[in-house]
Amino acid sequence: MTFTGRISFELPAEFGHRDVTPEVATVVRESGVRDGLACVQLVGSTGAVTTIEYESGALADLRRAVEQLAPVDAHYEHNERWHDGNGFSHVRSALLKTGIAIPILDGELQLGTWQQVVAINMDNRDRRRELVVVVVGDGGG
Repeated sequence: MTFTGRISFELPAEFGHRDVTPEVATVVRESGVRDGLACVQLVGSTGAVTTIEYESGALADLRRAVEQLAPVDAHYEHNERWHDGNGFSHVRSALLKTGIAIPILDGELQLGTWQQVVAINMDNRDRRRELVVVVVGDGGG
């Protein structure tokens, strides 16, 4: 069985983030899949989806880490070609990734107590973001 859901929302520029765990869990429930996999993909090359404790300290630590790996003021060939100033956001997106897979057992996402699914906008402007959630597995009925 395969089921696809879409989740859309606005995120502010440069590390705007949102806990999307409840919305992803809703797609899983709507799918009827009891055991399988939820593949969560953020559409676009300047955002990311990951799992982390959705807590201000952990989010600040993650932001600091990606800023150290891909600083805004570094030289990016992308900026030379497109002149949009968001080369850093493409690199940050590639480092954190735009997709994750989460196991489903007994109809529930298998996440730790302090583990949430988080969408992040790395771009230098506010963006409307979309997640595509593909649920694959057995219905158990």
